[in-house]
Amino acid sequence: MAGLGITLRWQAWAPKMHALLRIAAALLFIQPGAMKLFAFPVGMPPDGATAPLFSQIGIGGALEVFGGFLLLIGLFTRPVAFILAGEMAVAYFQFHFPQSFWIVVNNGVAAALFCFVWLYFSAAGAGPWSLEAWRGARRNRTQKNNPLTRNG
Repeated sequence: MAGLGITLRWQAWAPKMHALLRIAAALLFIQPGAMKLFAFPVGMPPDGATAPLFSQIGIGGALEVFGGFLLLIGLFTRPVAFILAGEMAVAYFQFHFPQSFWIVVNNGVAAALFCFVWLYFSAAGAGPWSLEAWRGARRNRTQKNNPLTRNG
């Protein structure tokens, strides 16, 4: 029976783990975009350069930095995550898949994994620890305190 208590307590952490996955994945996702746009912490191989902003790589970098930041703070999560899932699908099939069918050979693990993680968040939303949750709680408090919207 002690195991059941631990299981129930662990299941109660699911919403927090949902938010933690969003935050960690967004932090990881921002880094390649920062490399492409700002050469931070290093520039793009082979010479450490940045991508031209209006190139396909530059637009991808902008999506990764700014979309990743929106996902990090949990704002506009569903539409942004859907767009980023599409970006990662394009990245995988345009750049990785032509090199090899096998994902470990074509180095497409990150692109495929981010594609499905963002697709999940496009359906599931930001979860707690997000600006969306904060705005929703604030809206509920405002409606609760408004005499025109109170029942009874």
